[in-house]
Amino acid sequence: MWLWGTAHAVDDMYQGLVPAVVPYFVLDRGYGYVAATGLTLAAALGSSIPQPFIGLAVDRRRLDWFAPAGVALAGIGLGLAGIAGPYPLVLALIFLSGLGVAMFHPAAGKGARETAGDSAAAMSVFAAGGSVGFFLAPVLATPALMAMGVGATALFIPPAVLIAFVMLRKHTRAAVSAAKPREGADRWGPFAVLTGIEVVRSLLWVGIITFIELYWIRHLGSGHAVAGIALAGFMLGSVIGTLLGGRLADRFGAVRTTRIGGVLIIPLLILLRVVPDQYAALAVALAVGIAINIPFAVLVKLAQDYLPTRPGTAAGVTLGLAMSVGGLFAPAYGLIAEARGPEGVFTVLCVVPVAAVVLGLFLKRP
Repeated sequence: MWLWGTAHAVDDMYQGLVPAVVPYFVLDRGYGYVAATGLTLAAALGSSIPQPFIGLAVDRRRLDWFAPAGVALAGIGLGLAGIAGPYPLVLALIFLSGLGVAMFHPAAGKGARETAGDSAAAMSVFAAGGSVGFFLAPVLATPALMAMGVGATALFIPPAVLIAFVMLRKHTRAAVSAAKPREGADRWGPFAVLTGIEVVRSLLWVGIITFIELYWIRHLGSGHAVAGIALAGFMLGSVIGTLLGGRLADRFGAVRTTRIGGVLIIPLLILLRVVPDQYAALAVALAVGIAINIPFAVLVKLAQDYLPTRPGTAAGVTLGLAMSVGGLFAPAYGLIAEARGPEGVFTVLCVVPVAAVVLGLFLKRP
């Protein structure tokens, strides 16, 4: 599980680098808000649309090498994007990085679940790896980007190549091929409801990570360092929330834990929007990260419980497609920011979680 979790951390670090880099494309290269959110859209298109098809392929064939190949492509694509010149080339490289993410998640999600068994806490180790990656992205990238500009993304190519090599050497495919096939009836209705909840989480996630630094800089009046701390604090909260959610699910059940996370996020988002002090708001950003990720590992496990014969497909949809769909709406957030500033985006985000609370009422126990 620790190897799966580490690989997930490295892979999702490149997803986290996209929102970490976006403000520097705005500030260093003069991209407008819509052009900047186009980068988020490119990453989302690459990682979202292919994932269900990759998940189906992973469930039917032994494609264990997709996990190491995917993380390598994710790192190389994103790493080269910062040193590319023309905007179309930058978009293409970020799209390829997203495609690498699409290759990784179904294969890794299937292998991790078969290693974890029925333990939500064990599965949370794998899921938390993704949150750790998102957390590390701004922590590692902000100092480098401040010192070197967007070209600093090239420094992040080696970790992808290294973890891909380790995964191949450790033969992670052995755990997958040795696992017994799971049996049971697939329940597509509850899975569709769960996917809807994950889409709502994705809308929240993308809006927050794309605009949280700009919100601190242009609304709260902070410097780049404090804005980077705000993003890092949100990501740290996401790691804590993922691990906490797995333990809550083992104790109180997956459905109840998912509902708890949905309800908690609403007042916290409102509080984040109204707190006027840049330093006091840092604590709220941490709490928002915890609340939004309490259901994360739980939803991945629950999806695979609903589709016991298709663990790769379930992982591909929950970890990939549903999580990436929010990026497709990034240009809409950009238009809101153009008209109302980053604070306008956070006002809209206060309403979005209501849909997840309503959908949570229709979840069924597996």
